[in-house]
Amino acid sequence: MPNNKPGSRLIKAAGAVAWRPGPEGEPEILLVHRQKYDDWSLPKGKTEPGEPLPVTAVREVLEEGGARLALGRRLVSVRYNVSGRPKRVHYWAARVESIDERAVPNAEVDDVAWLPATRAVEKVSYVHDHGVLADFAARPATTVPLILLRHAKAVAKGNWKRSDAVRPLDDSGRSDAKTLADLLASFAPQPRVISSPALRCTDTVRPFAELTGTKVQEERALYIHGREARDGSAGPAITELVREAIASGEPTVICAHRENLPVLQEAALAALAGHPAAEIPAAEFPGGSADRVVGGPIAEIPREWDDDLPTGGFWVLNVAQVPAPAEPVTEPDEPAADPPAPPLARRWWQLVRPLRGENAASADDVPNDESDQADDGDVPDAGTAADVAGVLISADRYGVTEP
Repeated sequence: MPNNKPGSRLIKAAGAVAWRPGPEGEPEILLVHRQKYDDWSLPKGKTEPGEPLPVTAVREVLEEGGARLALGRRLVSVRYNVSGRPKRVHYWAARVESIDERAVPNAEVDDVAWLPATRAVEKVSYVHDHGVLADFAARPATTVPLILLRHAKAVAKGNWKRSDAVRPLDDSGRSDAKTLADLLASFAPQPRVISSPALRCTDTVRPFAELTGTKVQEERALYIHGREARDGSAGPAITELVREAIASGEPTVICAHRENLPVLQEAALAALAGHPAAEIPAAEFPGGSADRVVGGPIAEIPREWDDDLPTGGFWVLNVAQVPAPAEPVTEPDEPAADPPAPPLARRWWQLVRPLRGENAASADDVPNDESDQADDGDVPDAGTAADVAGVLISADRYGVTEP
């Protein structure tokens, strides 16, 4: 756990690239001015004893800049020395949910500015903020989290004589469930909460559901000893559950067991483009420049992906929506003499699949074969873009005892 007591050498801190949609659609980024130092920087601050770093980031941005956040993907961290001690600041991309206009001025900050990324880079006072802003600008800002959570620590099987379905959390598990409430709310302050009906799972998410005012949806297919697990229907049901959660575009937390979390992870990757294992690793994202097509994987799968999560651990999959269909190009009735050739209209599934041909670099380079002459009602082959529910932007692992 983070520790900033005098006896600890490393100073741990957290902050965020807090953003809101600007007038032209480009994100506006929150910068704060500290009167004591007469500097402009990203909002950040030190952790309190026992406080998870994501919770620190949310708290500090609210205190310094008055912005209430929903954290997105983890960004690069920054290291530097303060009075002879090393300091590490962890950052997240974070969508602004609301703003408390009364928060500024305060004891530390006397002014704030909301600027596009290019202008924010010019205004910040410290070079180390440039790398954080560059990392933020490298991927789409608008994402929705899918959180896959392992239940907190339960009473040992050998010490429990009643039904497994009602085996409860132990003392440390109940404590972790309370910690998880604030931690999960840092990423999903207005979530859907889905859980295995096992008591150890529902009790893990209950404090979080109470904090966010959400009802827990129990899903029988998630229970490892349920009828669905015995008759073989659990796997397809879980696959459909995960796909629907991604396609809904709503922040979703799914609490399950060590034994079936790999099934949820596999189902998520199968429903997402943008990663090395995807059928469709390329995507164009809404909100970017009109001609921006990202080729190849966007998100790398972390090396810990196949490792068991600890009790109370979770994955946050930050997902961008599948691009909307491209508008078809309308040919004029009487084109002028020798007009320039208009670009071919690219349907949405062409935007999220690699272009055919080894040297294809744009829609104009793709052979004009029958598949490109398909009617607008045609759908792509199964196993390609029709199966994509979203685009994976990052996969980040967390836990109550991990940063």
